Amino acid sequence: MQNSKLVSVIVFLLFSLTILFSFASSIFYVIESTERAVIFYKFGDTGLDKKNVVKPGFGVKAPWNDLYRFDITDNLVEETIDVLDGSGLSINVDVTMNFHLDYDSVGEIYETYQFDYLRRLVRPVFRSTVRDVMGRYTAEEIYSTKRAEVENLIQEEASEVLKKPGNNIVMRSLLIRSITLPNQIKSAIENKLQQEQEALAYQYRLEREKSEAERIRIEATGRADANRIINNSLTPNLLRMRGIEATSKLAESPNSKVVVVGSGKDGLPIILGNN
Repeated sequence: MQNSKLVSVIVFLLFSLTILFSFASSIFYVIESTERAVIFYKFGDTGLDKKNVVKPGFGVKAPWNDLYRFDITDNLVEETIDVLDGSGLSINVDVTMNFHLDYDSVGEIYETYQFDYLRRLVRPVFRSTVRDVMGRYTAEEIYSTKRAEVENLIQEEASEVLKKPGNNIVMRSLLIRSITLPNQIKSAIENKLQQEQEALAYQYRLEREKSEAERIRIEATGRADANRIINNSLTPNLLRMRGIEATSKLAESPNSKVVVVGSGKDGLPIILGNN
């Protein structure tokens, strides 16, 4: 009798464990650090519990309720888009956008888009904004002078739409990878840019030469002023005194043998060497 009871208990335990393991994946869950989740309650009035976002960690739920996981890491979207510039010229651009889901709003995202937010929201907004912004600029501006400005404007305007309540997408960055223009237009723009660079280089050389000419003029003016001051200070008496001093030093030199004969102009002696 006791043996039969023991067997019944063992059978019951084995059956219970089998049932438990069968439903383990439906009962227990682990949310990774790169994930968020929401639970849909099939019974009762709760339905999709979008306000209580499940954060990383271990959890338990009823096996009949559904758990919806969302990857919250950065997503990269690459698009090749044909656009018309401000003058109606068709150009082709490769654009990359980086975004992630708002961590605390994955329930609202699921309620509106389920898991199809990329196709139904992100890409349409992305493409529409690129076309709209680039349509305000010429191909030359997009290709050369205002590329960064266009990038910033696309990011700002797309971000405004994507982050609205119900959309809850956080845009991180945007990059125009390449711009393809018709060959004729591209050559014309590149030639214009080259001419502008040459003109800037020529202007730089002119400014440099003007600066050098001004420097030389100032230097010459300074020398002329110095010479004028010196000439004004060289009076006849000063010259005679300097001549006497020089003659005296020359006469005292052991290496110079001099003969003084008569007197020179202004009363200065004449010095003759041994040659």
